[in-house]
Amino acid sequence: MASPVVTGHVMKQDEPHIYGDTTNVQSANDSTWKKGEKQPGGCNDVIWGVLFYCQIAALIAVAGVYGGDMWASQSYYAPYIYASGVTGAFAFIFSGISILVMIACAEVLIKISLFFVVGLSFVWAVISFIAGVYFSGIMFVIFFLIGLCYIKVVWDRIPFATANLVTSLTAVKANIGIVLVAYIVTAVAFVWAIIWSFALAGIYEELCGDQGCDAEEYYPYGYLFLMLVSYFWTLQVMMNVVHVTVAGVVGTWWLSPADANCCCSGAIFGSFIRSITTSFGSICLGSLIVAIIQAIRQLAYTARQNDDGNACLICIAECILSCIQGIVEYFNKWAYIYVGVYGYSYCEAGKNVMQLFRDRGWDVIIADDLVGNALFLVSIIIGLITGCVGMILAKTKSFDDLDEDEALIAFFILGLIIGLMLACILMTVVASGVNTVIVCFADAPAEFQTNHPELSNRMRQTWISAFPGCM
Repeated sequence: MASPVVTGHVMKQDEPHIYGDTTNVQSANDSTWKKGEKQPGGCNDVIWGVLFYCQIAALIAVAGVYGGDMWASQSYYAPYIYASGVTGAFAFIFSGISILVMIACAEVLIKISLFFVVGLSFVWAVISFIAGVYFSGIMFVIFFLIGLCYIKVVWDRIPFATANLVTSLTAVKANIGIVLVAYIVTAVAFVWAIIWSFALAGIYEELCGDQGCDAEEYYPYGYLFLMLVSYFWTLQVMMNVVHVTVAGVVGTWWLSPADANCCCSGAIFGSFIRSITTSFGSICLGSLIVAIIQAIRQLAYTARQNDDGNACLICIAECILSCIQGIVEYFNKWAYIYVGVYGYSYCEAGKNVMQLFRDRGWDVIIADDLVGNALFLVSIIIGLITGCVGMILAKTKSFDDLDEDEALIAFFILGLIIGLMLACILMTVVASGVNTVIVCFADAPAEFQTNHPELSNRMRQTWISAFPGCM
């Protein structure tokens, strides 16, 4: 498989870009614009990958030593397992169909989702006033009015967001096997979460006994912090493995489409292998930073619930940590694209991709998230449809241990949860593709025009319309 290669190149202000039969002079805000380069082979940030595997081994050992009694207490419920399998199969089918639907009516979907998200504030305002919670009602009305202003501001940007989404969906559709990778990683994460739960319950019982810990006398914050770091770190790593893999696949589709044009293309396998080998240390480093912040936030929340400290100061600390977490996650989202496409180390990737956006004048533009609203709406729709499948299943099949009314409610909720989960996994893949498209559009527009002229023309025209003078 040929890897995507982008040679180093400095684009000068007076150098023309040729798109089809049109010649445009595109200049960066800075005097030069240096494109990303494929990095030489070798593992990056190795020590963090080794440290990650060490904590996994330690967690499994703890689960085996202290969580042994938990394994024997499992129960299996045949009706729920059966319903999970059926609704899961339908959710998988609906998720696949949603890609075709989104390609066909992406712009309409983005507009509907924009009004849907803003309309939720109005719905909550009505509910608050009916419930007599007038302060909350007033706040939601304010949010609704702000949302209407937001719609007016971003309305002209919808065509570009549509072109971005369609490009991402086209890349994912051409390499649909990447979704299977995401499902497999999610299944592994689910199994690992169960093991972690047994380990946590075993340690808690060992330290506090059957009666639990008295927060006023002793609470194992140190042990809890280590367990939370392990939990959040592993989940972050698995999520980012998928993100980096998608970035690699979309980057290959963008730069070398012949290597990424079938459901099980070599680009999928190659990108996944790189994400769990040469780029794994970089993924672990960025994920650890977020995990530590999440763990500290959770400790602060636990301390506040236990009334263990000044509640006001703890609340302020939680808000600050939440802001810091958002900043780091935002940085990681873009940095991992350079990790997946070009193979940079974590710090180099973050520095280069942010420099790219600054040089191109896109600092504020990339903050728009119109596509995210559409993906959120699609996930909800798939979840509701799958929940209805669960209700149909409860109506058409009888279960010895459940009456019909109980089965209707239980299977709807079960189908809703499974549908949302599987849809969110697919939408995460699409969202990663959207972010990769934005980076590649800034970094390699000429290659896009050469390899995918129709999509390139659409993105370029909608970009110029939405952001005149910023091409």
